[in-house]
Amino acid sequence: MFVLKIKGKARIPDYVQLRSDDFTLIAYFRLDRPEKALAKIGLAGHESEILEDLQKIPFGKITPVNWNNK
Repeated sequence: MFVLKIKGKARIPDYVQLRSDDFTLIAYFRLDRPEKALAKIGLAGHESEILEDLQKIPFGKITPVNWNNK
């Protein structure tokens, strides 16, 4: 799985894209509201750990992650 963190400007908030290994879009959500999107893809209950990881990921860089085992 890959993560792309997108920096918002002015009134546009920061967003996160989660993509599969073949780069298909799995989830697209606001960085400040991940609960519903993470629950939809089966990662409910791990929001705090995932948000902690997302804080470390730089904006605009495609970063591989291994959250499938959470």
